[in-house]
Amino acid sequence: MNASEALDSIWRQAGLPVEALQHARLTGEDPVLPSSFAVGAAAQSTIAAAALAACELGHLRGAGRQQVAVDMRHAALDCTGWFSLDGRVPDLWDTFSGLYRCADGWVRIHANFAHHREGALRLMKLDPSAATRAEAEAVMATWHARDFEDAAAAQGLVATALRRFNEWDTSPQGQAIAAQPLFTIERIGDAPPLLLPPLREDQRPLTGLRVLDLTRILAGPVGGRALAAYGADVMLVNSPHLPNIESIAETSRGKLSAHVDLRTDAGRATLRQLAAQAHVFVQGYRPGGIAALGFGPAELARLAPGIVCVSLTAYGTQGPWAHRRGFDSLVQTAMGFNHAEGEGEGEGAGDGKPRPLPMQILDEATGYLIAFGAAAALWRQQQEGGSWHVQVSLAQTGQWLRGLGRVPGGLSIARPDLKPYAETSDSGFGRLAALRHSAHLSRTPAAWPRPSMPPGSHAPAWPTGPGQ
Repeated sequence: MNASEALDSIWRQAGLPVEALQHARLTGEDPVLPSSFAVGAAAQSTIAAAALAACELGHLRGAGRQQVAVDMRHAALDCTGWFSLDGRVPDLWDTFSGLYRCADGWVRIHANFAHHREGALRLMKLDPSAATRAEAEAVMATWHARDFEDAAAAQGLVATALRRFNEWDTSPQGQAIAAQPLFTIERIGDAPPLLLPPLREDQRPLTGLRVLDLTRILAGPVGGRALAAYGADVMLVNSPHLPNIESIAETSRGKLSAHVDLRTDAGRATLRQLAAQAHVFVQGYRPGGIAALGFGPAELARLAPGIVCVSLTAYGTQGPWAHRRGFDSLVQTAMGFNHAEGEGEGEGAGDGKPRPLPMQILDEATGYLIAFGAAAALWRQQQEGGSWHVQVSLAQTGQWLRGLGRVPGGLSIARPDLKPYAETSDSGFGRLAALRHSAHLSRTPAAWPRPSMPPGSHAPAWPTGPGQ
């Protein structure tokens, strides 16, 4: 399936007007990054879908339709998440993150957060304050891969055993994911169509819309950043006690950034006030986690009739792994992508060593599906009324990526130069260099007029006037 076909499928699944597709212009073809998977098509089609859906909502608000052009190379590089701060390119991976050879295979451990790193090392019976990577590798060589995966999951840690595609496909979780669509958009309550302010021709298509972004890594922040690029007032809500990684400097472009402590009555009251005035509520808690705090989709629909809720998970809401934590790199490993890239299927040149995809494409594509789903559900809300719930997961995106097919010769190409697509700006983190948004809107270009700022830089209150 090529990128145009993928866009068509995404668009039709959401029930959006088919005639709008003629305003999308996609150029380029895979391979654009070194992979045997169609990562370029995945990036390009989801970015185009997000931008086109925003424009279609803008059209419903009175503005003319506009052309959305996306070049595949730019889109793929956009999805690498590259950035630098004051000339320094941060190393986003902890020393203990990565693949470990076990007695009967491989395990990938995600240790970018201190509590995950320390938990994994304690599971290995190592001292977190003194252990070395070499010591961890020696211990992991004595474990069976699935045993470590299960032991880590039982402690709420993040590690997965490497699987082949056929092993994933025959697993209960693999079968649960295969039975689900790429995303779902479901009406969850009755409400009249929200009164949205009319849109001038020179205003970005989501101007005047308010989005709460309760996510941290990485798909959710990407989705919120896209909605901000198309004009929405996006408020990133962080807890003052939870850590972040340096990618927040890049994914916070265009957003307000506030602290709200949901462990307290005052914090929950503040979030209820914000949600009551929001059009979209995006969250990446494990299934049931946000509902336990009083902000599940049903509760939000009662609090703010007409709201669009977007829920992000690692492994979907069905199957035995529905409540497991997970990140892109782990889902790639569990589903079979790392093994397949290492074998070089369709290439004839693989060395057999597990190999990750060239970017966190499950995160990135899912992020743009968040933005797409939010805009599509808002469009449906304007037409049909109701409150809505959009659900996406990294594993469902992975299943879809497999369905795009393999790319002969993809592993042998070189990475293209990032420089033609980079821009610099001042931020609360320092001088930020990052990639321009890859969807080009012909009349109202995507932009991030608000600089990226550290968590807690803004008060948890909506601006009194819409952004431009």
